[in-house]
Amino acid sequence: MKLSDFKTHLETNPNAELRFILPDEDVIPAHAHITEAGRIDKSFIDCGGTVRQTSNCTLQAWVADDVEHRLAPGKLAGVLDLASPLFRSDDLEVEVEYEDCAISQFPVLAATAADGVLTFRLGSKHTDCLAKHLCLPPAAGGTGTGCC
Repeated sequence: MKLSDFKTHLETNPNAELRFILPDEDVIPAHAHITEAGRIDKSFIDCGGTVRQTSNCTLQAWVADDVEHRLAPGKLAGVLDLASPLFRSDDLEVEVEYEDCAISQFPVLAATAADGVLTFRLGSKHTDCLAKHLCLPPAAGGTGTGCC
């Protein structure tokens, strides 16, 4: 989900309960606090020698002992407005960073609002070869020799 869409959902439902559903259907606790909102830029070279760049908006969710804490969508929208000079664009994909045994990033896939609850469904990230055409042998769908 793009940052512009994410912010629209927050602004349209400023007083709703904020809920994040993980890919395994677990829920990030309602008392989680968004401790960071930032732009992450990644520059890298893939195994085929192509230089690539990606950028996204990452929101870090942190769960503390304060179980009474609640972050309303309107407040989060305000935090994102404060961070807008860092983002430089509302066209960034949004990810939620959350720690449950290990720190993981989850892309925001969809949002629904019903019965006073604004729910964001989170997806999974996976590793991938970005140069399959060079790396995979022809029998596996590539044109390469099987080594990068």
